[in-house]
Amino acid sequence: MELEALIRALAPSDVIGRRPVDVSGLAYDTRHTVDGGLFFCVRGSRADGHALAPEAIARGAVALVVEEPVDVVVPQLVVDDARAAMAIAADTFYGHPTRTLEVAGVTGTNGKSTTAGVLRSILECDGHSVGLVGTVDWVVGGDRRDAPFTTPEAIDLHRLFREMLDAGDDAVVLEASSHGSHFRRLDLVRFDALGFTNLTQDHLDLHGSMEEYFQAKRRMFIGAEPPPAAVNVGDQHGRRLAEELGRAGRAPLVTFGLRPEAEVRADGLELRPDGSRFVTAGIPVTTPLRGIFNVENVLAAVALALLLDVGEDAIAEGVAQAPQVAGRFEPIDEGQAFTVLVDYAHTPDALDRVLEAARALDTGRLIVVFGAGGDRDREKRALMGQVASSRADVCVLTSDNPRSEDPLAIIGEIVEGSGTDVEIDPDRRSAIRRAIDLAAARDVVVVAGKGHEQGQEIAGVVHPFDDRVEARSALREARA
Repeated sequence: MELEALIRALAPSDVIGRRPVDVSGLAYDTRHTVDGGLFFCVRGSRADGHALAPEAIARGAVALVVEEPVDVVVPQLVVDDARAAMAIAADTFYGHPTRTLEVAGVTGTNGKSTTAGVLRSILECDGHSVGLVGTVDWVVGGDRRDAPFTTPEAIDLHRLFREMLDAGDDAVVLEASSHGSHFRRLDLVRFDALGFTNLTQDHLDLHGSMEEYFQAKRRMFIGAEPPPAAVNVGDQHGRRLAEELGRAGRAPLVTFGLRPEAEVRADGLELRPDGSRFVTAGIPVTTPLRGIFNVENVLAAVALALLLDVGEDAIAEGVAQAPQVAGRFEPIDEGQAFTVLVDYAHTPDALDRVLEAARALDTGRLIVVFGAGGDRDREKRALMGQVASSRADVCVLTSDNPRSEDPLAIIGEIVEGSGTDVEIDPDRRSAIRRAIDLAAARDVVVVAGKGHEQGQEIAGVVHPFDDRVEARSALREARA
């Protein structure tokens, strides 16, 4: 693409050294700069892209997008916000892919991955080839890739969309994170439908307050072209959002949730050990996903499907066939006489929901093993301890991803909420084994916090670690 085309799209305040240049790629990381690339000088928490401009040029960059001029000889496009410019440029460079793809987004603190998985199943049953951009994995043309994070930077995101179109996908389900909103990664994504699951305490290390966290979610639903919205009115922030969107009346709105005023609700709900069944929006559905929180996730997917004009048969079939999402209330079965579940719950609300659902699965004790991440929202640690001690019969406190923090110091902050009637083992592997060794027939063991993750970050080093593998190994050892 000619640089002039990107200049027209970005409308920079100034262009220094303007001359004809062909751009062959976009980059914000010097390691991914290609010959003929346009490099975005983004200010990050660890480095300022402006200081890396000479390295980017040495690696092949032929022009820069900057917030302030740097001393180099290539053309420079001066903009107010390099991240916002990156979204505009990516959408332009990759041919406005979301104008062609049908895009369904899911945002909220908890439930995004499961809702996205159910909705993708529904859309596939409706005859679509569906890509996925999620926390667990990305799917392009049926090819599954591990997801390094939930919502990628705008350049990577629009490249994924273009790859999906080229691979034959006609729709995509996207987990839209608050980070994606805050860092302007989603600015040029055109949503055909966007769902709000809930908002509970998380990511305050980034947002600073619950209000700012809510605003990061809210901004996805407002703007010049607000998307059709599905909103959970069983959540207090969801009710606030639904009321505002309803008053504005600028885009279709469907409410869902476990409250009688919700348009998409679970009538005649039957919770069973192997899932649940209910009628929603006049459609009888059966889901193999267990727990009342998964009923909410299914309702979210159905509400989004209705906004996308999916037929009733495809909705019922898609809900019934939706696969188990890795690390989301995932059962680990080695023939033991008790239940073992691995879940991603890493917030007070998510842990509360998971333990409530786990308690209903059997008549024995509820045993939970969990920790809290380092270098993240510290306020939630004591709250998670309080939830665990009130819900579970036995708590085994351990490490999650301690990152640069002392694991025992993190556990100490959890104990402030849980009290001292807990077991402590900072070695997550042996803590999981301890929880399983404690279990007897009809008990339920919940391993919470890491879910699908396959690594544990300790002192800056990521070690291979998978809760599901460790739980299965412990069960086999116990059986032997």
